[in-house]
Amino acid sequence: MKYHQIDSSLFIKNRKKFMAEMKPKSVAVFNSNDIYPISADSTIPFQQHRDIFYLSGADQEESILLLCPDAPYEHLREILFLRETNEHIAIWEGEKLTKPRATEVSGIKNIMWLKDFEKTLFEVMTYCDTIYINTNEHYRSAVETQTREDRFIKWWKEKYPAHQVAKSNPILQRLRSVKEQEELDLMQNACNITEKGFRRLLGFVKPGVWEYEIEAELIHEFIRNRSKGFAYTPIIASGNNANVLHYIENNQQCKDGDLILLDVAAEYANYSSDLSRTIPVSGRYTQRQKDVYNAVLRVKNEATKMLVPGTLWKQYHVEVGKVMTSELLGLGLIDKADVQNEDPAWPAYKKYFMHGTSHHLGLDTHDYGLLAEPMQANMVFTVEPGIYIPAEGFGIRLEDNVVVQASGEPFNLMRNIPIEVEEIESLMNS
Repeated sequence: MKYHQIDSSLFIKNRKKFMAEMKPKSVAVFNSNDIYPISADSTIPFQQHRDIFYLSGADQEESILLLCPDAPYEHLREILFLRETNEHIAIWEGEKLTKPRATEVSGIKNIMWLKDFEKTLFEVMTYCDTIYINTNEHYRSAVETQTREDRFIKWWKEKYPAHQVAKSNPILQRLRSVKEQEELDLMQNACNITEKGFRRLLGFVKPGVWEYEIEAELIHEFIRNRSKGFAYTPIIASGNNANVLHYIENNQQCKDGDLILLDVAAEYANYSSDLSRTIPVSGRYTQRQKDVYNAVLRVKNEATKMLVPGTLWKQYHVEVGKVMTSELLGLGLIDKADVQNEDPAWPAYKKYFMHGTSHHLGLDTHDYGLLAEPMQANMVFTVEPGIYIPAEGFGIRLEDNVVVQASGEPFNLMRNIPIEVEEIESLMNS
């Protein structure tokens, strides 16, 4: 991995928190992601399943984590199973985790090879009544591919039909949504790398540049700072492309007078950052662009103040909608009649701001978190309002990543990334 090794104390804490929520006489199993084929002998670069990484730090394919806190023998309470490595694998594929190295990374004393998994699980199951399976229940999940977890669940049900089943996901939704300080530090590093990429662009963008050239500048800066690259597929949308919310083609030339909506950010050690900025191709905003930009910025600032302990996600979006409505009235994009006659299910402001304002952020860009439960300190949220005006040929979105504090306003992990009109213009023309 490119990133600096994470202290195993983080993963030890995470496992302790998870096991404290498990039922008596139960076992939990977590599988790595598959390596997915493209065609012939080509594969998609491996991305570790975030749950096994969260609990073990193991960032390697074909790994299995087993947790059984009530096992009668200590060596069965935490086991990390790995693909057995050898000299041949080291020559052809590179270094893999050895048993001593895996203990150093994870803090787990008992490291076993995968060939011993089934017989070890059998022994553990004789001491247990319940098994926790790891299903994906994120509110935005849309998985069509059978995963390694899916295959394990199918095998387990056939092998152990008399055992009860429980779900690890509800536990992880709560645990992963509230960050440890070590996680906040990793996310801050991801934001700092993102800042370096964005500042690089401010001296690079000019009329005639292509969207994909901007993408290339970013990936260069991200990787040279120990990131794997983008935390998600980058959006580099000039002109009217900004009015396509998930525009990812990035293949158009940027023209004088246009704005570029950038939704681009780095990952670091599997933790995501998530940035949006909108900059002028020419280095100067028109007065109209500036007016809309500052309206979006005011909404962002007001929305940020609402992210405090006890806030409910659904009500938060209602309140943000009221602020956006006021700004759109001021810009002349809607009028009082539009507001008076609006459909409560689709308020008038939705014509120009049709997506949500915030989502959880962490190991996933759209991270775990139970949206029906109140916000807590050390949750991390994006704040990303936007105004999209196809008739005027531009859209503006601004986004920062903030940490909910026990008291007071959230802490902005992107506080050092330029956002004010005057600073962006100054840097682009320096």
